[in-house]
Amino acid sequence: MAKGILSIVLAIFSFIFLSCGKAKDSIQIKGSDTMVNLAQAWAEKYMQDNPQVFVAVTGGGSGTGMASLISGSCNIAMSSRNIKAKEISLARQKGVEPNEITAALDGIAVVVHPRNPVSRLTVDQLALIFTGKITNWSGVGGLDSRIVILSREVNSGTHVYFKEHILRRNDPKSKSEFASGALLLSSSQAIADEVAQNPNAIGYYGIGYISAKQKPVMVAMAEGSACISPTSENVMNGAYPISRPLFLYTNGQPQGLVKGFIDFCLSPEGQQTVLETEFIPIPK
Repeated sequence: MAKGILSIVLAIFSFIFLSCGKAKDSIQIKGSDTMVNLAQAWAEKYMQDNPQVFVAVTGGGSGTGMASLISGSCNIAMSSRNIKAKEISLARQKGVEPNEITAALDGIAVVVHPRNPVSRLTVDQLALIFTGKITNWSGVGGLDSRIVILSREVNSGTHVYFKEHILRRNDPKSKSEFASGALLLSSSQAIADEVAQNPNAIGYYGIGYISAKQKPVMVAMAEGSACISPTSENVMNGAYPISRPLFLYTNGQPQGLVKGFIDFCLSPEGQQTVLETEFIPIPK
């Protein structure tokens, strides 16, 4: 009986193999939710020109991407932050040598509901809001209503970047943290959706997620400084104060299929895709 079932299973697999032909070579990409839409666009265009290759893209956050690279469960990790020293150490213990590739640039937009009258904030005001020291919109020129803080989860590179550059103002001695009442959401899209339906909410995500359902706030470095909108042009020329590089990480110098894909990402066509997905190409 068991042999009969085994024969049927083998016959089914043989049929599938003969029907579908040779299995495709594959590349696994995991990590930053900020970069998921960009990486999927890269993958779709690359597979059009290279139909023998299948490129799978999944998010989960920059920390998830790093862990996957270290464990060998992905070929490329996407990250919206630099790899941490402890991740490098763990990777080397596993025989993995992280190789960093800057693939695009991004600005982080701070967003509120379109009906929120607040449209300009300084970096100091953002730090006070997200650490819970300012709890009412009236404290920054808005309505008399409680501020609802939205943040990415701690494994997100966007969370780490925002904490280090806004809450802690690049001071390595600072211990500032997000307010205990902040709602930690699993993705940039989740923040976008919550801001779209909550008039009291404030959150942040990569500028590629901005839509008419949220209002991006203009940001000034200090009181009296120019307030700058989170646009591609302002990120590219360095005017917007909350911007960063986006990375791809491989195990050592990319080879074979992985090299072919990354070469495409860095090519003029790949960088045009960066622009089309509302990120910023790397300087030539």
